[in-house]
Amino acid sequence: MALLEPTLSRAASVNVPPLFDRLPGTIFKPLASLNHERFWTVLVGLHRTRFGPDAPLPPSDGFPIRDIIADIERELDDSEAWEDEEGSGPVSNLNMRANLVFNRFVETEWLRRGRHGAEKVVTMSPSISHFLNLLMQFAESGPIYVSGKINSIFGLITMVENEEASGDTLIEAAQQARNLLEHIRNTSTIIRDLMESLSKEATPARYLSKFFSDYIERVFIGDYRELRTREHPLSKRQQILRIVDGIDESPIERMRLIEWYEDKQFPGDMARAERQYERDLHRLRELTRIDEYLDRLDDEIRRANRRALAYLDYSVRTVRPIGQMINVAIESINGGTQLLMCDPFAAGGMINGMNLALPRKFTKRLAPSKLRKVLPAPGDIARAHVMQRARDARAMNSPKLTAFLLQQLGGQTQIESSDLEIEKVVEGRAYQSLLTISVAMGTESPTLQRDVRSMVPGFNVMPQSIGEESHHLVSGRTFRVARKNKAKGKS
Repeated sequence: MALLEPTLSRAASVNVPPLFDRLPGTIFKPLASLNHERFWTVLVGLHRTRFGPDAPLPPSDGFPIRDIIADIERELDDSEAWEDEEGSGPVSNLNMRANLVFNRFVETEWLRRGRHGAEKVVTMSPSISHFLNLLMQFAESGPIYVSGKINSIFGLITMVENEEASGDTLIEAAQQARNLLEHIRNTSTIIRDLMESLSKEATPARYLSKFFSDYIERVFIGDYRELRTREHPLSKRQQILRIVDGIDESPIERMRLIEWYEDKQFPGDMARAERQYERDLHRLRELTRIDEYLDRLDDEIRRANRRALAYLDYSVRTVRPIGQMINVAIESINGGTQLLMCDPFAAGGMINGMNLALPRKFTKRLAPSKLRKVLPAPGDIARAHVMQRARDARAMNSPKLTAFLLQQLGGQTQIESSDLEIEKVVEGRAYQSLLTISVAMGTESPTLQRDVRSMVPGFNVMPQSIGEESHHLVSGRTFRVARKNKAKGKS
């Protein structure tokens, strides 16, 4: 275990974003305490009046401590009573409470205390200010408009295609595409959680109020009704995908963007730059799944509407106090003092014994017979395992193809089909798959080429002359396999 610890720590440092390299480890303490709502109220007030983007330009040396404490006092004056936390004694006045809150913010590094000459001042570091701004945006987020997101992505990717922009614009377009899909995907979950919370409301009035204020205003996509129309910018997603494929298939454009990634983000690491480039293109290509997410969202909205209508219909039907009227009728019949003011039952034979439900009849069922357990013989189990291993060996996928090509190429940039070594079943199946991919790449169908290209990411498989034998063990058309970045850099 001691030998594994350095390896695990290195893997964690690579895969886990370094959050606490940018934020202090104590920053979440006020927001995780008993008074988290009240601490958040004070932070929001300071953000709006002192440190936020809408506040006046702060002094370069910081605000005087007395001004910050006065702001905290104003926020505390309008807040609810504070609960006594562990380690804090009773507070007699508002100024003492404001000083305690201020010291708590300094201890958890929300605020920084300093000195300008003889005066004590307070500042907020840029990283903390940026983090607080993100929290405010998250807390105030409302419905999005898909049209604006799609228009923005289309404009950015068009600039990249026309060489008016470089990798920074491609990164921004990929990030917007990812955020859009994430919002649509999460909206389905938000609707389910909201309907669960609405089911706990005691009165129909509160149910209606929360349904229309939360469900319609906060959760709904702003232009949801226009998403399926031809005029909506969502119809541009196919143009965006065609532009992305054109950029990736152009050797000059591809190399220009990869070189930008290497120069600006990963100096001297071409492989990492190419991986980042491929990841951003993959995020843009994920727009093909937006219809799947929207269909799921439609189902959730229809289910939520049916549930709300069923609840409201039940509430309307039971609006009369039937239980209370029945109790009054029983009290009147028993000679009580309370008089029956009206007949609670409809005219007709509602109380007729013929309309009462019949007693339930229970049918005794025989106990089910025990199932026989048949255990296969050891020979059958062994044969099944051998057949499973044979199927796994014949199955071919993208990781297996990539490993086969990397092994065959070694340090080369390209290799002919006749030079590929076939000694195992897995290598023979990989060769057959490459032969199928080369035939598809030789056609004029963009759809077919796009489907097979995903099997060999990072490589080009192109057919060669017709009539020549591809390999001494497998007959077929010859082809050539080349690395994308090396081959396209030379061209």
